Amino acid sequence: MTWEASSPRETPVPLEGEHISTDTRSTTDGATTPHDRPRVAALRGATTLDADTRDQVLERTTELLSAMLERNRLGSADLISLVFTATEDVHSEFPAAAVREAGISDVPMLCARELPIDGPSNISLCIRVLAHVHTDRARADLRHAYLHGARQLRSDLPE
Repeated sequence: MTWEASSPRETPVPLEGEHISTDTRSTTDGATTPHDRPRVAALRGATTLDADTRDQVLERTTELLSAMLERNRLGSADLISLVFTATEDVHSEFPAAAVREAGISDVPMLCARELPIDGPSNISLCIRVLAHVHTDRARADLRHAYLHGARQLRSDLPE
């Protein structure tokens, strides 16, 4: 649905031929928001492989996505989209294949190659993910997942 609003706190104005729900709820600051529009957030995570094998890609990607969902009390129905990247030394399988094998086939996914930047953030055999999700949790309450050798990427974040 496409909509326009004259300010972030005002009710959206429907475009020609569209209907917007009038079912609203109050927020803590007194503003109202349409009840049928869930909050969208982004979760990040990364993991590393011991070896570039199909089994390792599937196992570690499944572990990573499971950790992200569990830490944030989310289910597969809360997923909007997943963007995976992998370092240049990962060739054996697409990380998205692990999600498909887990039975999640209705979530849009994209796999891309990580930039080969020189520096401490360029760790080998690394898979990263950016997950867009529906959640009621505040951004400060979100728990990202950095597993195995990828923990060094964001040691400042709580587990």
